[in-house]
Amino acid sequence: MTFRFPQQRWRFLFAMMLIAHLITTDVSAEAAEPSPADNWAHWRGPEANGVSRTATPPVEWSEQKNVQWKVAIDGAGTSTPIVWGNKLFLLTATNTGRIDPTRPKPEDQPDRVFGIKYPNTYYRFEVLCLDRHSGKELWRQTATELVPHEGHHRDNDFASASPTTDGKRLYCWFGSAGLYSYDLDGNLLWSRDLGKAHVGASLGEGCSPVVHDDRLVIVRDHSRQSTIHVLDALSGEAVWEQNRDEPNAWATPRIIEQDGRPQVITAASNRIRTYDLNDGDVIWECGGLTGNVIPSPVVEDNIVYCMSGYQGHSLLAVRVNGTGNLTDSKAIVWRKERGTPYIPSPLLYDGMLYFTQSNQAILTVLDAKTGDAIIERTRLPGLSNIYASPVGADSRVYFNGRDGTTLVLERAEELKVLATNRLDDQFDASPALAGNQLFLRGSRFLYCLAETETSLRRHSSD
Repeated sequence: MTFRFPQQRWRFLFAMMLIAHLITTDVSAEAAEPSPADNWAHWRGPEANGVSRTATPPVEWSEQKNVQWKVAIDGAGTSTPIVWGNKLFLLTATNTGRIDPTRPKPEDQPDRVFGIKYPNTYYRFEVLCLDRHSGKELWRQTATELVPHEGHHRDNDFASASPTTDGKRLYCWFGSAGLYSYDLDGNLLWSRDLGKAHVGASLGEGCSPVVHDDRLVIVRDHSRQSTIHVLDALSGEAVWEQNRDEPNAWATPRIIEQDGRPQVITAASNRIRTYDLNDGDVIWECGGLTGNVIPSPVVEDNIVYCMSGYQGHSLLAVRVNGTGNLTDSKAIVWRKERGTPYIPSPLLYDGMLYFTQSNQAILTVLDAKTGDAIIERTRLPGLSNIYASPVGADSRVYFNGRDGTTLVLERAEELKVLATNRLDDQFDASPALAGNQLFLRGSRFLYCLAETETSLRRHSSD
């Protein structure tokens, strides 16, 4: 005997199966789409302040403990790696050793400050993509190969600007060697030559690009005509460009939305300036920083915090809703003239502003609203020199020393050290966080640190 469903029931079951398939497909597609909050798409993280709201990085590690993977990186680069989805991106510049006979040999060049020499060999400027979970190289692209027109400080390199992504395209800035955009599979979309920068004392370039609403921002402050460029992120075509009255500076800009108007906040020696992202008009400006500005601005509750630490110390907390010249105005909420960083950028973590003095391991933590000291000029135990910017996640703060030592602090109103960790490398690049992983780029290796199953079982039994 054969059992037959009525035709209506078959239609009903088919419709239910189709609906279930569509729902499952939508959910899977949504789950596969990375969330900006879960990634590290900018060198200072998803909020451009050094904080991840979703990451749970390890507290303890060593060369033998909690190293998920470790890979050697060719060439030199102090740019921070960025993470999107399962991919990690970083930049490097490799000296090929191939000589340009028209360039003077280093030994024949005049003496310069810091012993800086101009290269006479070709460098290969490369973009690398690694699998975030295994460290396996997924693709590598050579953006260009050329002889740099200037040298750099011994602690700088030709790949010190970090890449950035909007989740659709990757933007890689090698300074005078050019700007390159790729899709996330490594296909070149466009490139732009913005000309040569002439950095005072040939210290090298380093400001990272920033992307917002399909607009890509590049700031070039150097010893000749400084500029800010805004490009169409899809095509690389110029949207607007403005000259800047600024000497050397390396601070990556910060983009915010204020009253529905996107603003580009730039920190430099003569002025902090905000530009209208759409047309380049200067909205407001404010003097008060010292020279060679490197720390990037951070923003919270409509206040921007800008600081510098070369030939003096300065920190300004400025309301972002002003117009015109705000120097010495009531728009400056508070200011400080002690203990600010030279190279590292600050960490702004839920009302607590963390920064170190010059390039030393002397910590200050301020109440961001009032400027009152929570921790004032206190030495971080076990650390000496610091170039990397601190990061924060899971109620913890991470400070990386140049010698491979990382101090993990509890985010608290007193100095509470949770761990002191050591790796066998030199670290000048800032850390990156995503998921349960902490990425540290050394001078020789890139480390992915995460708690192993053994560590997780130990913690769960404690």
